[in-house]
Parts: sequence; C-alpha cells; structure tokens
Amino acid sequence: MRKSEILRKTGETDIKLNIELDGTGKSEIKTGCGFMDHMLTLFAKHGRFDLDVSCIGDCEVDYHHSVEDIGICLGKAFSQALGNCAGITRYADIVLPMDEALVMCAVDICGRDTLVCKLDIPTTKVGDFDTELVEEFLIAFVRNAKLSLHIRQLEGRNSHHIIEAVFKALGRTLGKAIAIDAARADEIPSTKGVI
Repeated sequence: MRKSEILRKTGETDIKLNIELDGTGKSEIKTGCGFMDHMLTLFAKHGRFDLDVSCIGDCEVDYHHSVEDIGICLGKAFSQALGNCAGITRYADIVLPMDEALVMCAVDICGRDTLVCKLDIPTTKVGDFDTELVEEFLIAFVRNAKLSLHIRQLEGRNSHHIIEAVFKALGRTLGKAIAIDAARADEIPSTKGVI
C-alpha cells in the first residue's frame, strides 16, 4: 500500500499526519481551524485518500503557521507514499464547478516544484480563516510534494465556494494523477527513467 506518516514538531506547531493514497476518502482532521478541517475533509473525499491530520498550533496568534506546516507535511507525505512513482498516470486535470464558482486544476507529478496560482478571492476572510492562506498552503504543499500545479479561478463571487472548489479540484486531480496505469504498472512515467 502507498502510505506515509509524517511527524513535525516546531516551536509553532505539533503535527501528526497519516495518508493512504489507495483509500476510500475517509478522514479524521483536527487542525484547530474548523474551515481548514472542512477543506482537508473535502480534499480527502474527492481524492479518495485516507487522511488523518492532528495539529496543535499557535492558533491564538493566527492560523498561518498551522496551515503552512500542514501543507509541508501533506506534501512530504505524498512524496514518500509515491516512492519512485512507478505506474502512476502522472498528469491530470479538471474544471470543477461549485455553484457560481469554477476552478481549473492541472497537475504533473514531475519531481519539480512549480505553482501557478491565479485566484481572485473577493474577501480577506471566511469566518476567522484568512483567505490568503489558501495560496500559502498550496506553496508549502507543492514545494514538498515536488510537483507542478496550476490552479486558476475561471468564475466566482463567493469566497467560500471558490476555496471549496480549489480543495475539491486539487483532491480529484491528484487522485487521477497518482492512479496506477495498469498497462504501465512497473514503468516510471518519464523518458529519463526517474521522476
């Protein structure tokens, strides 16, 4: 099974994260931020990853350290669980609607970290969650997962719907990209022979 456990303890956060890539979408998320819990639950469900996240962070300051460090841990967990990437589909994309919001997401699991993020979230907060943290999470995730990710908002006026579409699209796209291609189950999907 393709799975990983990451433990990260700093002066700002204490995180334990477990992921099983070939799961059913079940999750147990406790980040100290209800909105982030909801987004990671959506991510796991639509990617069909089994994901457990426990984070004790300095939420009395704000959610920045927790959100960024969860992105770091999730990226590392993905990278470890994929191993040498033998048999994966590698590329995937989706255009995902969430009511009036529409988000495009494309991924290449390539061993190089690139994020192109074009979001125009109309409010600075959803509840007590700073909307700028969406991009901070994505930066941390991409750097540590070592993949190329393009996220583009095509439509949307509701901040909650835009962010929800981003996390659903990210989960679904990654789920498709890491799926094993039965015709190439033992091959590394690169002309270089490594990812």
